Amino acid sequence: MRDAIESPCVKVCAVDGRLGQCIGCGRTLSEIAGWGQRSDEERREIMQQLPERMAALQQLHAGGAK
Repeated sequence: MRDAIESPCVKVCAVDGRLGQCIGCGRTLSEIAGWGQRSDEERREIMQQLPERMAALQQLHAGGAK
């Protein structure tokens, strides 16, 4: 049995309309919907992008609070 990549979901499911990404995990709606059907490599690639996406979301929301 191969090791599965866990979902980055943190149960905070709300999509930021400006970036089209979940504010909880940073994935797009299509990435969330197709997570179980994606290959391990595709999920790894998405997981590698999430820290940068989350930083952009935080920056956007911090700027909007001014």
